[in-house]
Amino acid sequence: MRIDGDVVPEYPLSWQARALTGLMRGTLKPASSLLMRHPLALVGAARIGEVARLVQVPHPAHVSIVPAEFSDCGGEWVRGGQGLDERKAVLYFHGGGYFACSPRTHRSITWRLSVVARRPVLALDYRQGPVYKLADSLADALDAYDCLLRRGHAPKDIIVAGDSAGGHLTLAALLALRDRGLPLPGAAICLSPWADLTDVPRRANRWQDPLLPASRVRWLARRWTSGLDPRDPLVSPVHGDFTGLPPLMIVTGSTEVLRDEARRVAERARHDGVPVRYEEWRRMPHVFPILADMLPEARLAFRHMSQFLGAVAARPASVDGTAAA
Repeated sequence: MRIDGDVVPEYPLSWQARALTGLMRGTLKPASSLLMRHPLALVGAARIGEVARLVQVPHPAHVSIVPAEFSDCGGEWVRGGQGLDERKAVLYFHGGGYFACSPRTHRSITWRLSVVARRPVLALDYRQGPVYKLADSLADALDAYDCLLRRGHAPKDIIVAGDSAGGHLTLAALLALRDRGLPLPGAAICLSPWADLTDVPRRANRWQDPLLPASRVRWLARRWTSGLDPRDPLVSPVHGDFTGLPPLMIVTGSTEVLRDEARRVAERARHDGVPVRYEEWRRMPHVFPILADMLPEARLAFRHMSQFLGAVAARPASVDGTAAA
């Protein structure tokens, strides 16, 4: 597989995808349009999330999950079977709009990512709104990365990944590490990243997206950027300079309201000399890999991630010891 390039996977749309996107369009999308109109909705969602943390989410018997603790937050080590390379790691940031979800809700992603990456996954339970700010989430992400370095993981043996808001956190963390002169990970994977928090209307796919209402995404961006410069690259990574970052893989659905900002990240990073694997899957919903228990396309996406990581590992080293572009 070539690392650098745009791909539209030519798989026939499964009946499961047709059924699930229709169900989302008729239930989840109108529900979020109604609920996400008042700050109290965020507080309620956060409290529900606290209760959800107590629920044991089922996972396959071969998957091992061990709690992890950090200075200001926690997380869990997810191992998708035996024989993983413990010298390497994936640092994963879950999505949820910076106010919902947790490592537990995203185990269908993290255990499969552990399998295809052939290494343990550290799923971070970073601090979120409405109590905490974007800067707190970023501080937790950087702290977890530093923890992996202190545990003896070489930067090149770390992959950083995330979905939606976690994709935003992935990009912000990479930019922050680069700007601070710290060693960068070997690669990064962003699933449906939320990369533009400026107050712009999202017209593309406004009606086609089966899950996310464009107006509610804009409303939430206003909440999290209050008092901040929304064009700061750590707030809206789509406006960043990506020079020097490691290879990126960006996966999105063709009908997502966030698709265009994912494209813009890919184009900007490629312009700045970063190898980017951009995959746009036909008619897939937001963060569709989380639906791998139901969607054949989601399971195929993990196969593509495996191929990307294999291509990254096979890159020749340059004279200074870093991987050549």
